Amino acid sequence: MRELTVLGTASQVPTRHRNHNGYLLRWDDEVILFDPGEGTQRQMLMAGLAVTPLRRICITHFHGDHALGLPGIIQRISLDRVPHPVHVHYPAGGRDYFTRLRHATSFYDVAQLVEEPVGDGYRTETAAGTLTALPLRHSIETYGYRLAEPDGRRMIPALLAAHGIAGPAIGELQRTGRSGRITLDDVSAPRPGQRFAFVMDTGLCDNVFALAEGADLLVIESTFLAEDAAMAAQVGHLTAGQAASVARQSGVRTLLLTHFSQRYGDSTRFLDEARAEFDGDIVLAEDLMRVPVPPRREAAEPHRPEPAPAHQEAAEPRRPEPAPAHQEAAEPHRPEPAPAHQEAAEPHRPEPAFARHEAGDPGHAAGETPALPTRTGP
Repeated sequence: MRELTVLGTASQVPTRHRNHNGYLLRWDDEVILFDPGEGTQRQMLMAGLAVTPLRRICITHFHGDHALGLPGIIQRISLDRVPHPVHVHYPAGGRDYFTRLRHATSFYDVAQLVEEPVGDGYRTETAAGTLTALPLRHSIETYGYRLAEPDGRRMIPALLAAHGIAGPAIGELQRTGRSGRITLDDVSAPRPGQRFAFVMDTGLCDNVFALAEGADLLVIESTFLAEDAAMAAQVGHLTAGQAASVARQSGVRTLLLTHFSQRYGDSTRFLDEARAEFDGDIVLAEDLMRVPVPPRREAAEPHRPEPAPAHQEAAEPRRPEPAPAHQEAAEPHRPEPAPAHQEAAEPHRPEPAFARHEAGDPGHAAGETPALPTRTGP
């Protein structure tokens, strides 16, 4: 099973209907927890999830809404005596923050944690594929993550039978690419690997696109609406329209918007803004929602190769930075309408397990952390 469980969707502070961040990805036997904010342990309980299957924890940055749940999760791993190592990925410059959270209180510590701090271009192989981390643009050191399953081939039983390939010969064919005069291509079809991308607090930068490229499921922050684009740029965040534009330019199949500022009473405005930019599937995240990874692409569908990080491809065309907020009104907006025969593919919104965000949420209190000087590339 390949499925994302959304544990929290608020930015900065929780609301009555949105918990701090938290996202659990089940990718067959690889189970990864991303950005456990405050209250994540309880949200997992409400979602019917245990910590025992956890294999990895990925932290994008050490702001409280993305990491304050770490002490509870670590202590629960110890309490439940998870029998295998749990790898923890976090920005290398935040090691002191991790150490403090790791030992926030006294507890009987038997957790097998394997710390793997990440830096620019970090890559590691997992049971699910290659996990990559790339730096983003925020007020503190922040990384996005990408999980890429390798491409493979799917054996076709009818072709195997037609060529008389059976038993151990199938294994030999898969290992060596040949069994006698029969090659792997004779009895199989391409099986494109699947891609998952996780992009939290950031302003637009080349690595946002590199992480999102060809993703089957993109989880991306959309803290602000276009009316507050200037503030979004100042504090290192995205608008819903910018997130959707990234999805469109990057060939994303399913776009999941999350990390909503509590200043907006009507969360459907995020969906409306995103629809103007992206005609694929859009999910407006709600707490305790379960979102399946889309079915594997058909072999005949063109599949984009793995992108190189922006800092390694000097010849890769850079996408221009968005115009300042005061110029946006003057820029004509040309959404890409979906052809009439694609109406059935109008973005869907899976029903959440609990009540949707209500218009009565309190307004946002000022206080986002100002951004450090932005990076414009290598």
